[in-house]
Amino acid sequence: MAAKEKIPPSAPSSTAPRFNARESWRIFGIMAEFVEATERLNAIRPAVSIFGSARIPPDHMYYLLAERISRLLSDAGFSVISGGGPGIMEAANKGAYFGKSPSIGLNIQLPMEQSSNPYQDISQTFQHFFARKFMFVRFASAYVVMPGGFGTLDELMEALTLIQTGKGRKIPIILVHGPFWKGMIDWFRDRLVAERMINPEDLDLIQVIDTPEEVVEAIFKHYEHRGFLPLPEEHELLLNL
Repeated sequence: MAAKEKIPPSAPSSTAPRFNARESWRIFGIMAEFVEATERLNAIRPAVSIFGSARIPPDHMYYLLAERISRLLSDAGFSVISGGGPGIMEAANKGAYFGKSPSIGLNIQLPMEQSSNPYQDISQTFQHFFARKFMFVRFASAYVVMPGGFGTLDELMEALTLIQTGKGRKIPIILVHGPFWKGMIDWFRDRLVAERMINPEDLDLIQVIDTPEEVVEAIFKHYEHRGFLPLPEEHELLLNL
């Protein structure tokens, strides 16, 4: 059977032209998000992106841990980027806000859960997840991943995939609080490595660290023989994310 015989003809619809026009104009909105965010964030390097659950209250140990990590990073000269919402995102922004370096929130418009926290020196709002995710990667010299849900795991897997496939530059990916991540790391080893879904050395892309001081130390160690800014070949990678 020929391909044209497999594809059904388009059903006539009075709304189709209007819908197609909206789809075309939507491209300009996406372009505007990329341009505006790139211009606003271009001077924040070096920066660290911190991820974690939006559902963590301010008195939780994860919140306090994220706030301490962020404060140490800020005082060490790193801008801190979070998703701009509540929970661990707020903790990350709060730590940086009272530190020496900028606190950046990349907010997303959602029908539920997301509301901007007040601890942001630079606040940028996105309608599209993919534009927002690009900015997390584009400007980060390291990823610090706190306990979280689907959104946190999505960001983690995106970073791992980009680095594993050579589409993104190799930066530290640090998972904080070993007991939370142990089951996932064990599954990676027992299933993904054992069944050859990934290579054993792919696990080396991840560090599991428990204390704020060690998080900062690990990032500095990664860059001890080079600068924090992307090398020429890494800059080329970032242009082709």
